[in-house]
Amino acid sequence: MSEDSRIVIIGGGRMGEAIAAGLVAAGAVEPSQVVVADHNAPRRAVFESHGITAVVDGDEAVGSADIVIFAIKPQVASAAIAHLAEHIRPGAVVVSIVAGLSCNRIEAMLRDGSSVVRVMPNTPALVGEGMSVVSGGKYASDAEVTEIVALFESLGKAIMLDERLQDAASAISGSGPAYVAIFIDALARAGVRHGLTRDTAQTLAAQTLRGTVELLERTGKHPEELADAVSSPGGTTIAAIEALEAGGLRATIAAAVSAAERRSKELGA
Repeated sequence: MSEDSRIVIIGGGRMGEAIAAGLVAAGAVEPSQVVVADHNAPRRAVFESHGITAVVDGDEAVGSADIVIFAIKPQVASAAIAHLAEHIRPGAVVVSIVAGLSCNRIEAMLRDGSSVVRVMPNTPALVGEGMSVVSGGKYASDAEVTEIVALFESLGKAIMLDERLQDAASAISGSGPAYVAIFIDALARAGVRHGLTRDTAQTLAAQTLRGTVELLERTGKHPEELADAVSSPGGTTIAAIEALEAGGLRATIAAAVSAAERRSKELGA
């Protein structure tokens, strides 16, 4: 982004914070280039602690924005977008991270020909390790979509994907941090059950997950290949894997992803 570009984020929740603070921390933008609109005073104070301007209403702010990011709940998104539509500067790129809300539906609420880009990021963006999936609407140019990909790449990784796959992607990466957190917690609690302190067990679980991801990325190995490499004949790991399989771990994960995708579609209906 150029030094005079301006981003307005509508919604100061956890994801809005992850995007705003993440962009500033990564050096992609200066705090002065970002404005966040949220009705909640404590949430505005969070952004102000990052040096970011926070306002109650985005009516005036969006009038000079180059990029407007809607980071609000699906249940209130349509009303908020319709309310701000006439205030958004013509030529601005509208980015939506609202689960389930399609580019077509957003385009119908805005001025004819408005550029809309749909993005599904996740909360690790706050620490520069986010995963974002980007899909352009019918009026968004290749250059505009590329600009948004580059913006979210400063928060971790970003890929372009056909919008019809957004719900499936959201079920994996958008909701995924919660799955991973639950898995780490389950490992840590099991460690406590067997005599480890909570801090020690959580450190073992979190670092093991972190190291495994790094190993997979550096070696390019299939996850099952790595699991096989750790599993000695008649050893502890294969005994543990048999217990996981007996408990239906894979089926449960598949069911969780299906439930998340289904709910994403429902929210956009």
